[in-house]
Amino acid sequence: MKKSNFITLDSLSLQEFDENSELIPLMTPEDEEEINKEDLPETLPILSLRNTVLFPGVVIPITAGRDKSIKLINDANKGSKVIGVVAQKDESIENPTAKEIHETGTVAKILRVLKMPDGNVTVIIQGKKRFKVAEVITEDPYMNATVREIPEARPALKNKEFMAIIESIKDLALEIIKESPNIPSEASFAIKNIESSSFLINFVSSNMNLSVPEKQVLLEMDDLKKRALATLKFMNIEFQKLELKNDIQSKVQMDMSQQQREYFLHQQMKTIQEELGGVSHDEEIDEMKAKASEKKWDEKVAKHFEKEIAKMQRMNPQVAEYSIQRNYLELFLDLPWNEFSKDKFDLKRAMKILDRDHFGLEDVKRRIIEYLAVLKLRNDMKSPILCLYGPPGVGKTSLGKSIAEALGREYVRISLGGLRDEAEIRGHRKTYIGAMPGRIIQSLKKAGTSNPVFVLDEIDKLSNSHQGDPSSAMLEVLDPEQNSEFYDNFLELGYDLSKVMFIATSNSLSTIQPALRDRMEIINVTGYTIEEKVEIAKRHLLPKQLKEHGLTDQHLKIGKPQLEKIVEGYTRESGVRGLEKQIAKMVRYAAKNIAMEDEYNIKVSNEDIIEVLGGPKLERDKYENNNVAGVVTGLAWTSVGGDILFIESILSKGKGSLSITGNLGKVMKESATIAMEYIKSNADEFGIDTAIFDKYNVHIHVPEGATPKDGPSAGVTMLTSLISLFTQRKVKKSIAMTGEITLRGKVLPVGGIKEKILAAKRARIKEILLCEENRRDIEEIKPEYLKGLTFHYVTDMSDVIKLALTNQKVTNPKKL
Repeated sequence: MKKSNFITLDSLSLQEFDENSELIPLMTPEDEEEINKEDLPETLPILSLRNTVLFPGVVIPITAGRDKSIKLINDANKGSKVIGVVAQKDESIENPTAKEIHETGTVAKILRVLKMPDGNVTVIIQGKKRFKVAEVITEDPYMNATVREIPEARPALKNKEFMAIIESIKDLALEIIKESPNIPSEASFAIKNIESSSFLINFVSSNMNLSVPEKQVLLEMDDLKKRALATLKFMNIEFQKLELKNDIQSKVQMDMSQQQREYFLHQQMKTIQEELGGVSHDEEIDEMKAKASEKKWDEKVAKHFEKEIAKMQRMNPQVAEYSIQRNYLELFLDLPWNEFSKDKFDLKRAMKILDRDHFGLEDVKRRIIEYLAVLKLRNDMKSPILCLYGPPGVGKTSLGKSIAEALGREYVRISLGGLRDEAEIRGHRKTYIGAMPGRIIQSLKKAGTSNPVFVLDEIDKLSNSHQGDPSSAMLEVLDPEQNSEFYDNFLELGYDLSKVMFIATSNSLSTIQPALRDRMEIINVTGYTIEEKVEIAKRHLLPKQLKEHGLTDQHLKIGKPQLEKIVEGYTRESGVRGLEKQIAKMVRYAAKNIAMEDEYNIKVSNEDIIEVLGGPKLERDKYENNNVAGVVTGLAWTSVGGDILFIESILSKGKGSLSITGNLGKVMKESATIAMEYIKSNADEFGIDTAIFDKYNVHIHVPEGATPKDGPSAGVTMLTSLISLFTQRKVKKSIAMTGEITLRGKVLPVGGIKEKILAAKRARIKEILLCEENRRDIEEIKPEYLKGLTFHYVTDMSDVIKLALTNQKVTNPKKL
């Protein structure tokens, strides 16, 4: 059976509303009897059909395109709505005559007329009863003919054979509907609800896949039982064809393997991608293979790539793993395997670059030049791991950029501050969602060569978490014996880092893991002297700020005396970051006046500095007088460089207790206790009455209590302060000291000597007292920086007292 026109017509039910908006029901036996009683008109307008046959009781849509047919339908629709419908013998004839149509047709009633946008007319008609054309009366404007009714021989209602045929037709029709994918399931509902036997035969005959002549034969059969048998015969043939067709399709579908299905789908996908302007799966793989052929990797890496590209080739592009595999292979191809930039071994040029970019830092420059010299001679030396250690703002990070330029290598900076995930160094495994390579591999991809200069910034600020210890992951990266096969979890293959020059920077060595610190060569980048800061400001900072603010040296000039005033009065640091901020303020002052067209001094004076920056903020950082017993100047190291501090001691009547204030750490408090006990045990040597220790309380205070302080280097200062207090002797004028003490009376060396010396010069100190073992630190400092300073080297506490105290009593000494 074909798709039933009784069910749908372009989504419009043919059980539609008629002109009176009443639903047309399926034909019942009562309806059929009522139609049979109706008299047939003597003449009817004849509508010829090209490709179908109308059966009594059946509702079908017909599209009329011929002018004669359209006029016939319009005229009939205005009148009785009854027409005669006859099939053409030859459907190719445009205007058939009486001889070119069949004699037997069906009387039809027009149910609804629909005008189409293309000018055609669609009419919905329902067959009533059969007729035979007696004589054609006219053919213009359309065919009119006299007709006569054809009687129909019907078997008795209780004829068992006929009823069996009807039941067979109904059952077979339901089977055909069930097996055919083209017939809607609603058709089975219609079949089950047909009560009239003749209407069931006509309905099935109308909807079978038969030719017009075959349907015409069925229509012309006067015996209803014969017509039912003929219909059942055609239905059996159609059902057999349908079964055979479904069986063939099933076999073909079973024979098609999964591989063939995938191939077919891949071909479709390829076509779609090409239509959309994309790259197909095969083209993408071909591009990767072509790119791989240009790579300089060894056999092991090449074999691994071939294995991974073969895996991708077997993958369906629609699965999630495909994109992961593609990202992996793209990274693999983007990495600079065995690609190196050529080093420039012009040591004089390298020295000029280092001197141009950084004033001072002689030790660091000398170490870089040494490295270049060895590399030039051997040309196969593994790159060392340098760690530039020092306070902020001294140029540790910018040194890396200068080194890269001097070597002619690519420069890469990785900030490690606050990094707490081990996967940031080693990468994630590919099986994880959002997997990525580590920062080392990512940076190599960015650099484009396998021998860049890596600056690992703030390596002392790596932190631990539940996601692992990044500092432990750095052990393999920074070990020259291991990093030739650095394993990244995402890459799943060893990568040679031995040619990379790693330069780490750190503000503190105490927070670096000992094993990691052992793998690096520590280079101490100390602070700058006042003279160095002035030169740096003149050569680098002022030109940089003028450029950033859109000015030139014709708009603002700051002389050396004024720069020195800014350094001394407005900055207290080892580096120059704070100095640069103050210079930026001066430049902004000039920029504002230029923009507002106000007058200002192009050559900055001391008064201009005070006007812009305010009064000097750090004048307190000067040596104080020695007229008070128990006040001694010490030298301290801080995270921002050297500084001076004052230790004050005082006696009060009590029972000999010792109290210490000033936000001091545990080590510093221990130094005070050691100094006190040493004095008690050697009171006779210093001329101190031991009764004092039981009658007076001693209080030691270190000013600037808001600032935490700790360390052993204040030991000699505390000892001097206490003996000055107990003996009421003056401390030598313009002297400062630093050193650790022991209960045996020994003075031990301390660190941060250069920073402390710079702090002493800022404070106008003339003499400095140090441990004998710190002499080598002084010898490493340039003589011009030590101009105006006198150094005293000691090994014992008694030497400290002899050098630091005078025999002169303080004004108004305290009576003990």
